[in-house]
Amino acid sequence: MRSLVLPVAIACSLGLAGCVTSRGLHTTGTLTDPGSLKSERSLADVSLSPTAWPAKDWWVSFGDPQLSALIDEAVSNNPSLDEAEARARHAQAVADGFNAGRKPQAQLDAEIIGSRLSSKDPIYPVYALGTFAWSKSITAGFSWDLDLWGGKRAAWESALGRSRAAQIDAHAARIQLSVNVARAYVHLGYAFAQKDVAEAELKRASETLEVTHRLVAGGLGTPQQEHFADSQVADAEQQKVATDRAIDAARSSLSILLGQGPDRGLAIERPHLLDTGPAVLPEKLPVDLVGRRADLVAARWQIEAAGREIKSARTEFLPNISLSAMAGFVAVGGSTSVLQLPARTYAFGPALSLPIFDGGRRRAHLAAADAEYDALVARYNGLLVSALNDVSDQVSALSSVRAQIVLEKRAQDDAQKSWNDALKAYKGGLKGPLTPLTSRQQLLAAQQRLATLESQQTDISVRLIEALGGGFDGAAEVAQVSAQDPKHEPVANNRPTP
Repeated sequence: MRSLVLPVAIACSLGLAGCVTSRGLHTTGTLTDPGSLKSERSLADVSLSPTAWPAKDWWVSFGDPQLSALIDEAVSNNPSLDEAEARARHAQAVADGFNAGRKPQAQLDAEIIGSRLSSKDPIYPVYALGTFAWSKSITAGFSWDLDLWGGKRAAWESALGRSRAAQIDAHAARIQLSVNVARAYVHLGYAFAQKDVAEAELKRASETLEVTHRLVAGGLGTPQQEHFADSQVADAEQQKVATDRAIDAARSSLSILLGQGPDRGLAIERPHLLDTGPAVLPEKLPVDLVGRRADLVAARWQIEAAGREIKSARTEFLPNISLSAMAGFVAVGGSTSVLQLPARTYAFGPALSLPIFDGGRRRAHLAAADAEYDALVARYNGLLVSALNDVSDQVSALSSVRAQIVLEKRAQDDAQKSWNDALKAYKGGLKGPLTPLTSRQQLLAAQQRLATLESQQTDISVRLIEALGGGFDGAAEVAQVSAQDPKHEPVANNRPTP
């Protein structure tokens, strides 16, 4: 017996020396600290308030009940939300499957099989059973992977992280839908405003053509003037047709977002949105933004899941022990009862597995997990930088368009005064009939520019709300995922490496 000790020891040593290893494989990604992203100078002139985060029902602030009703309808009927929620349920089911794999397994099997036996079979000779026999069995089995290094638990936690990310993505889909409905609604309002200007311009151009026609007939005008006036009527008619199409397009977009047919859009009335005022930003914007943007919270959960996947992959390099047991009854022969004591059978025992050579499969799996973790960290860092810059850009755009609106209103007031003066001069006999019509054209052009700026202002306000998270509050989610791994390290490398 002693003569076997040395060969067995040498064989074990050679096996352990040649077993697969995870040495040299590690992650390189590092999460960006939100506090390191400077924005003080860019946002120096913006008012700050601790209550400036958008409310969950932020659309109410625009003062249009129809908008609120449309968003509620969209959330109830839009197929994209059903798809996002189905993905969340699927991710949860996958996590439940991983959790089930960690627990002891037991099963009961019963079968009866009729077989034509070989006449040359030494185990079941023809003289004992004939050429046909029934085999019957009733067995119960038990197995349990002890998960010594926590690999299965890590895989379950990874699936849970992806499930949480899918749930957050479903919240993000609702926010995106509400933003899209609001923006389409803003575009509908803009189309109506443009139609007002187009109709007024058509009326002005038609009156100009009529006056020019009379002047030409009286010998006070030229055919060239009449042709020019007629071309202005054609342009105005084209603009009116274009605005009608813009209204139809906006209503069609809303019908799609509502998950309804095109007739639903025809019932949407003209929007009446209120100005929400100048931008006011929350305090501690870069830090708190991490918990207010659903895409950032979901990205953190994805990183956490990837870290747990790395831990699970590392445990594949380590030896593992599992337990199994089987007991039951087995009998062969049509007249033999399976439920009798001599037919009993059982087996039990532990099993040890140690990876030695696998062609690099485990290293490839771990390398892929490391790469996925680094990619998700890079994606998160990019999202964080983009999110903060998005807020700054929307604030700048809103400030700019509000300043332009003030100047355009001044230009409109001047155009209004010019038209009033021209109208008085015409009625007083000091000017011809074309003078007030020309001034009216300048006023309509100013009104068109103002309508464009006011529409941009509302659209930018909605986009700023989206940039600030759209009313989502995931601070608790961020705290939970940070508690999973406060140092943002995917694996605590405290296990021995074979």
